[in-house]
Amino acid sequence: MRSMCAYLYSSFYRTLQKTQGPTNFRKVGNPRDLKMTARRDAVLTAMAVSLMSVCLHAGFQQTGLQECHRCDGRLQDGSAVGNFCIASAGLVDGRCCLRHQGDQDTASIIGLDLSNCSLGKVEDLHEAITAVIIDLSANPIVNMSESIFQGFTQLHSLRLPLPCQCPGGNESWETVEDLGSVCLCEGQRDACYSGGNMSWTCPENSLCAPYGPSFVQCSCSGDYHGYKCLRKVSTLSSSSITKLLPGCLFKPLLIHPSSSCLILVGIAWSLSQAAQGRKQGHTPDRMLSLHRTHIITHLLITDALETVYFTACR
Repeated sequence: MRSMCAYLYSSFYRTLQKTQGPTNFRKVGNPRDLKMTARRDAVLTAMAVSLMSVCLHAGFQQTGLQECHRCDGRLQDGSAVGNFCIASAGLVDGRCCLRHQGDQDTASIIGLDLSNCSLGKVEDLHEAITAVIIDLSANPIVNMSESIFQGFTQLHSLRLPLPCQCPGGNESWETVEDLGSVCLCEGQRDACYSGGNMSWTCPENSLCAPYGPSFVQCSCSGDYHGYKCLRKVSTLSSSSITKLLPGCLFKPLLIHPSSSCLILVGIAWSLSQAAQGRKQGHTPDRMLSLHRTHIITHLLITDALETVYFTACR
């Protein structure tokens, strides 16, 4: 945003110089032209001031993250999130502690302090999915869903109002502590390991990855894919294909001659029907009927091919 504003302002300044130079005033020949030139200059100057104010506002605002301005106030030094922001050398924007992504203008939330914001419910915190610490204490929150923190893999410290009910249960955190007026949930545990043992939530032939308190994300491993990672992609080398190809071509003739005959007859019949239709100049309805017959024939051929493959090539 800042770089774009600088570009727009420099372009506008060059345009202003071209239209407001002293040469232009010397070319003015009558009072009417002078009045029009002055009016034009006033408009251009007002536009320049407006552009500067917008860019300055954008520079101070820093982000358009709504969570940072859900309630009034600013991140305070001495608070849990404030101390974390100082230690992390983060940038303060409203109730957020931000960290910029490299040289880009975008920033991510690493700390969010919504304490004492009179929040009765919290339904969505997706903008703070990269947060390491979140403070929701001193709010009359009731019935907060655990799914709110799904995907919060970096969340390490969560402060909630009493009674102490950490998302995912006490087993999802290293420390669950009642601090008098604050419930502290600290040290998110890897949901893929329960009690030191690998979780059986994910199916066989898959990899488990933590995805927030008590949540996991399963992804198929290796060559497996599909429903519950039950299908495997066969990777054959050129030498393997060379060895298997003759068997796949000649075994059907020996094992299932009926399937091979069906394939050959179906192909020959389909080709002959198509050629005959073109030669005789059938009506569109007749050609449509022939196409339907061809589709049924191809389905029979496909079924026969699958039978040949599973019996001869497997």
